[in-house]
Amino acid sequence: MSYYNFMKNEVIAKIFENMAAILEIEGAPNAYFRVRAYQNAAQVLKELPIDVEELILRGEMLKIPGIGEILAQKIREYIKTGKIEAYEIMLKMYPQSLLDLLKIQSLGPKKLKLLHETFGVKDLNSLEKVMKSGQAEMLPKFKAKTIANILHGLDILKNTQDRVLLGFIYPKVQDLLTRIKKIPGVKKIEVAGSFRRRQETIGDIDILVAGKNPSQIFSSFLKFPEIKRVLAHGETKSSVLIDEGRQVDLRIVNEENFGAALQYFTGSKKHNIAIRKLANNLGLTINEYALSDIKTGEVKVSKSEEKIYQALGLQYIPPEIRNDTGEIEAAQQNKIPKLIEFSDIKGDLHIHSNYSDGKNSIEQMVVAAIAKGYEYIAITDHSPRLTVAHGLHLEDLQKKQAEILALNKKFPIKILYGTEVDILEDGSLDYPNEILKNFDMVIASIHYKFNQDNTERISKAMQNPFVHAIGHLTGRMIGSRDSYPLDFDKVFQVAAKTQTWLEINAQPERMDLPDIYIRRAKEAGCKFIIDTDSHFNKSLWLMDLGVSYARRGWLTESDVINTLKWKDLKSKLKYDSL
Repeated sequence: MSYYNFMKNEVIAKIFENMAAILEIEGAPNAYFRVRAYQNAAQVLKELPIDVEELILRGEMLKIPGIGEILAQKIREYIKTGKIEAYEIMLKMYPQSLLDLLKIQSLGPKKLKLLHETFGVKDLNSLEKVMKSGQAEMLPKFKAKTIANILHGLDILKNTQDRVLLGFIYPKVQDLLTRIKKIPGVKKIEVAGSFRRRQETIGDIDILVAGKNPSQIFSSFLKFPEIKRVLAHGETKSSVLIDEGRQVDLRIVNEENFGAALQYFTGSKKHNIAIRKLANNLGLTINEYALSDIKTGEVKVSKSEEKIYQALGLQYIPPEIRNDTGEIEAAQQNKIPKLIEFSDIKGDLHIHSNYSDGKNSIEQMVVAAIAKGYEYIAITDHSPRLTVAHGLHLEDLQKKQAEILALNKKFPIKILYGTEVDILEDGSLDYPNEILKNFDMVIASIHYKFNQDNTERISKAMQNPFVHAIGHLTGRMIGSRDSYPLDFDKVFQVAAKTQTWLEINAQPERMDLPDIYIRRAKEAGCKFIIDTDSHFNKSLWLMDLGVSYARRGWLTESDVINTLKWKDLKSKLKYDSL
């Protein structure tokens, strides 16, 4: 599927998210189920690897989980007319700039509606002005702490509003690379910048090409349907805006200079400064063209990125760790470990089914996991405390366990009977031990009380003998919610002592643990699992992101539990019934 078609899916998903938000702001009677329907459909569309227009042509729209006839009609309307009339009417009352404010964690629909009607708040600037003026204090439920939290949320939003989550842009960048690679004359191609380093958020998309006939390459590129505006165009570089205002820079270099250019444009800025200082100390100079002798100008290396690092007396430094956080010193001593790769992964230990808030049956998730070549998966639906996710009660658990038992006889993959159990406010768990002991995989997670220090809460949960892992440890949501307060060193000490694994959650909004804490946890002796937290069978690809983030944390295959083969994983489980 082309990038252009991906954008159709995402644009419709964004419309559905906004319609859900407007219904919440309006507070319409009995709107809950409509809100959830729009939200669920939006999530499915964002993760769908098939063009919705193609599904319409096939007559298969209603086969998408979570898409009923009413929503299907709206999708058909957009494909046919380029808009959804019901949404256009809504926007006349509630502009997009207002809806974007709902990303602020402490600002719910009711509060936003009150601010909008009372003070005319309609965007980030007007909200900030009202919050700082003291006017909001006259409103009910706007105490000093609430206002402080909203202002903090505003800062988070301002710092991320010009960037996009890696997971949302990832498939589109891959598609761009695939299509550019097919242009005649292209010899080599790589994406550079923050995308190549796999940062959690991405600004501009930097694509580097080595090839012949630059004018022909640029001519073909500029005909791509998603290009909305050409910002600049020269002999070696074209800058364009694609759908939703994202900038793409396509740069063409000589094949002989490709390695130097790739190293230079990958960054990070701090890493490149440190590399330049090192080169100067060796009597060399480095730029986007070559590594050269300072005095004579003789080119030492230019074609190969690997040989540039070698010429500097360094072990090759993978892009994900080029942050000037010790990687150069480690490379000088040949101490950069062999980082984990996707091929090392043997299974996914955090997956949801339609028993709770997933969109697919267990069997559908199993089939998708088999297609990934996995040896095992864990179906970890929610516990009852998370009512919004339809957490499972005892009768549901018995039915689910029986289904998994039957499916284990049917498929050549080990299906673990699991749960994502809520950690309650006092650190106890949402299921008693009599139930927990029956699970093959238990992930304990926090889903409420985000504004308190949760160190003791998590530490107590890790001491439960039936807990295997802690899910999305910090609770952050990139761009809207920071981590809750934690004494990370203490948490890591308890995790290492109790042999409780820490999850690297690959959901784009989470990417949790953050990479800086992955390194600290590894140094404390912790082990990890990399999971997709998938709620949809088409989103298992997110494991690619999780592995990339583990690499940013310097993890190796031996640091990650779900690189183990099934026979070895089984022996690591604290309790298993298989």
